[in-house]
Amino acid sequence: MAKTKKHLTKSKDKVILGVFGGIADYFGLDETLVRIIGILIFVFTGFFPLGVFYLLAALVMPEYNGNKTNNDDNIVDGEFREKGGL
Repeated sequence: MAKTKKHLTKSKDKVILGVFGGIADYFGLDETLVRIIGILIFVFTGFFPLGVFYLLAALVMPEYNGNKTNNDDNIVDGEFREKGGL
């Protein structure tokens, strides 16, 4: 049985930059709940530290590409892909 790796990406249905939605998708949580908790923390603590984290995550996290699993579905752990044309 091949394992599928989860990748932390921005959410496909962004509200602002897709960070909270992407975190919710990664951990299997409700996106709305994660967004509400994030906003509450942001309101009660100010810009630091959550605002800095959010901006850094928005810069670092890749965009959602429509495929949440590993792009190399035909590769099993421990095997190598053969390169054609040699």
